[in-house]
Amino acid sequence: MSLPCITDARRFDANAHLPFYFGDERVGWIRRADVALLARWPDVFTIVDAGPDARVTLAAEFDNVTARSAALGSVIGALAAEGRIPGWRNETYAIRNAFDAPPLAYIERAASRFFGTMTYAVHLNGVVEYAASAAGATSSAPQLWIARRSDTKATDPGMLDNVVAGGIGWGLGIEPTLAKECWEEAGIAAELAARATPGRTVHVLQSLPEGTQAEQIFVYDLVLPEDFVPHNQDGEVGEHRLARIEETARWIEEGRMTVDAGLATLDLMLRRQWIDEDACEGIAAIFEPPTL
Repeated sequence: MSLPCITDARRFDANAHLPFYFGDERVGWIRRADVALLARWPDVFTIVDAGPDARVTLAAEFDNVTARSAALGSVIGALAAEGRIPGWRNETYAIRNAFDAPPLAYIERAASRFFGTMTYAVHLNGVVEYAASAAGATSSAPQLWIARRSDTKATDPGMLDNVVAGGIGWGLGIEPTLAKECWEEAGIAAELAARATPGRTVHVLQSLPEGTQAEQIFVYDLVLPEDFVPHNQDGEVGEHRLARIEETARWIEEGRMTVDAGLATLDLMLRRQWIDEDACEGIAAIFEPPTL
């Protein structure tokens, strides 16, 4: 089985980027083509574009969260006004290399891929498990609720996705984000969302048109009632489909699902032994942070 999501999740060329540093800590990756844009702010960035120490470093004078956030904010605002940072969200993300680490700075969500900073997201596999009939017949095979992203989404418009998927903004934990996204994207009430169980964490590092996606995805599963039908609340989902396991696997193979959703769904399928790991060559690496 050829699964593009596995290949794409690590489609990243470090040589085409410069690492982005705060002091001695690497916090992101900036495409070499974009580094020239930052040269307009020599008081904000120090740029070494060749040799073993090639990197972009935030000026040392910005040595605390407030100063870093303000310096980056002025640059991000100017780049967004020029169309260099698309998909403005009015959402705050924290720059931090671990989810439980203290923030090093705050930036607009849309800028996270321009600077290639680590982001965090939660994806939910919505599973329907059919009970055996009263006559004792064999249970029907499980199925999955799959969402199709709205055609107006800033990223991956119209592609297939997990029934619930969303980024984790600053100030929100994993499970509160899951509960919020469950309601907004599928109309899943908080008491039902609370039954979700964690899967594995997926690590993505891929080049995209808007920059670099460096993201940890916390995967969850939720068994939904047989009579439950998802209802989108925030306009970000075009439709929901109830799909067979083999049908969903085919969509992943055809590249019709987003990279993130494909990996989250494969995690579920592997844990449930619905597919063989031999059919997912290379997927084991996706559950470990990339080494560069």
